[in-house]
Amino acid sequence: MSDAVTTNAALPAILDPMHLLTETWLSNAVLPAILVIVFIETGLLFPILPGDSLLFTGGLLAAQANPPAGMNIWWLVPAVAAVAVLGDQCAYWIGRAIGPALFKKEDTRFFKQHYVTETHAFFEKHGPKTIILARFVPIVRTFMPVLAGVSKMDYRKFLMFDIVGGVLWGGGITVLGYFLGNVEFIRKNVEAIFLLIVLISILPGIITVVKKLRGGDAGGSSKQELAATSNEPIR
Repeated sequence: MSDAVTTNAALPAILDPMHLLTETWLSNAVLPAILVIVFIETGLLFPILPGDSLLFTGGLLAAQANPPAGMNIWWLVPAVAAVAVLGDQCAYWIGRAIGPALFKKEDTRFFKQHYVTETHAFFEKHGPKTIILARFVPIVRTFMPVLAGVSKMDYRKFLMFDIVGGVLWGGGITVLGYFLGNVEFIRKNVEAIFLLIVLISILPGIITVVKKLRGGDAGGSSKQELAATSNEPIR
């Protein structure tokens, strides 16, 4: 293998995809290993797995002169995208299964009924964009489909945009690793790069929320000042 195929010393061995795929027993079945890890992360609520870097490494390995058995990019890309979608479908229906219990659950210190109704309203309004962008955010991509299921987001809408997200994430990062895996900066910073892309994508929404919050605070302060000068209660 080329010098590009090196273990990332910054990661614990169990979370280093290059170590997992080339230096453990998983090296005997790299393609199935990638697919199983992707399904566990997206479908079985186990977020501490190397998602983006795993796919990037898979593409990198497929581009080697002597790739591991079965690591053909034409098989790898559609297989990863399909498993990513299947994992989210599993998580969505887990959410649908536990949703009724949450709707009947009484309010406690850490759980309020309105959390569920607000989540439903959020997915009805921002669901499509959230489903796609969440794919590129570690941990968030694991729990997003569960929340969509709990909130009873329309399944056809969820499925349609989840397919788009699965193809962009699963296929896109794998292809990126295939063509750019030998670029050291990209290889070492793939997670940060995608987090930055997502941050830029949602930045307008964050700015809008901050402006509304600041506007609300200003409005509240103005009411208090007016009441203090007029000796009248705040209405």
